[in-house]
Amino acid sequence: MTSRIVVLDGATHGLVDRLRAVRAAGDIPLVDDVRRPEAERAAVRALVRDARPPADAAWATLTSGSSGMPRIVLRTAASWAQSFPAVSALLYDDAVPDAERLVALPAPPSSSLTLFSLAHALGGGPRPLFPGQDGDGFAEATSFHGTPQALRALLDGGGLPRVRTALVGGSHLDRDLRADAESRGIRVIAYYGAAELSFVAVDDGSGLRPFPGVDLDVRDGELWVRSPYAALGYLGAGGPLRTDGDWATVGDLAELDPSTGVDTGTRTLRLRGRADGAIITASATVIPEEVEAELRRLPAVADAVVFGLPAGNVGSLVAAMVEPAPGSPAITAGALRGSTASRLGPAHRPRIWFTGELPRNASGKPARAEIVRRALAGEVTRVAG
Repeated sequence: MTSRIVVLDGATHGLVDRLRAVRAAGDIPLVDDVRRPEAERAAVRALVRDARPPADAAWATLTSGSSGMPRIVLRTAASWAQSFPAVSALLYDDAVPDAERLVALPAPPSSSLTLFSLAHALGGGPRPLFPGQDGDGFAEATSFHGTPQALRALLDGGGLPRVRTALVGGSHLDRDLRADAESRGIRVIAYYGAAELSFVAVDDGSGLRPFPGVDLDVRDGELWVRSPYAALGYLGAGGPLRTDGDWATVGDLAELDPSTGVDTGTRTLRLRGRADGAIITASATVIPEEVEAELRRLPAVADAVVFGLPAGNVGSLVAAMVEPAPGSPAITAGALRGSTASRLGPAHRPRIWFTGELPRNASGKPARAEIVRRALAGEVTRVAG
């Protein structure tokens, strides 16, 4: 019998049981993201309605990376299940009884990050807790799986009193957040991954190294992964996933530090951003993530997104939208230019600055396409001075 994709609403009450029922029937669950515009949700429903998924597909997740219409990623049951033992070992040691294994999941279940943990729960992993569940929030949670932004908010609000391990992905984890969590007795494991690749590399504070079972290779500056956790591909129109035999890439740029090991299994990985997001300005190529990393080091900046604005013959002007750090004084363009003069080369310094709270997608990543749209439409504050 041909499997069908079953779209579930994002209500967390009874969601684990509904996922279990869909999987038991041999069908493929896809959790809807009710926060997306109706036009995007309608496009997803239309794609699912006409779907002919591969026979071995077991899970479907929504992803748009950092921009664009949502894509549907299909994967086998094994592509997640094979990583469950390694993830369990990261979250808990053997001395923790099953009854005390409860994981806080602040991101919506439509995100692949949370859906992975729900699949893990069906496979014997920690019991999931959602925001506000049973009126207790995350008071009983002993581990956390979510984005840096969610971890920051919960730490500031005292919402993780029993958590001892935080598995953090989805976007950049800054050193101050790691230090704050660790000062509270929380072991922080950051990771790099993608909806198409699942876990790729983990960082316990000493640098990103391959996730168990994953091989890494950097070809002409582009990261390639050989992994049993990779997805089957997309339903409908494709995305950044490309394959070469057993190897796959989503186009992320990276370097392997030769000083930290003799082979790729022990070297630390440094990510440089997505190749297709590069900004061409005059005669220079600017990788937004590299500029963002420097901006986040500024005391007045909580987070930042760098993008190109069309500028005729020079290609694009480098622009940045910065989210002010709580309690910081008003940001001026002059102060930002002065702070970045010694950190960035001339071509990499943003020429246009915007400020405000960054819009984010379901997984907590900054929504780059929406930020650019707002900037072009004049809907965000341009920094003066």
